[in-house]
Amino acid sequence: MSFIITVIVTDAMTQSKDIWFTLGMVTFETSYDPEYMLETKKPRISAVVDKLDGKEIEVEGYIIPLTGQVTQSHFMLSKFPQSTCFFCGKAGPETAMQVFMKDNKKVKISERKARVKGTLLINPKDASSLLYTLENAIIFE
Repeated sequence: MSFIITVIVTDAMTQSKDIWFTLGMVTFETSYDPEYMLETKKPRISAVVDKLDGKEIEVEGYIIPLTGQVTQSHFMLSKFPQSTCFFCGKAGPETAMQVFMKDNKKVKISERKARVKGTLLINPKDASSLLYTLENAIIFE
């Protein structure tokens, strides 16, 4: 008896409908940063993630407001609800991105999951900024 096994390799984006899984393909290297005078974690982006830089992606997540305003055109999108988001210490920086809406359109802040599409920019070097930014974003309501 013989078996034939066929393996089809496709882009990681098509392998998973969850873009957060792909964006999570990052490792971190801890080192001392003399500018901040503390240990920082520098991301090492996988080749799969690096291919997404500058590409249009669609992602679902939770809107985390950056100000106290009810509507915002610049906010953070998190894989997790606010109670377990990156800034609350429960997840890593690869689980959040800052979002800049196209034409500064204001979005109503909600606790429900949102679906957003825009151009992904990856920032592996500036520790004072988020790892991912979504520009010219539109939200599906």
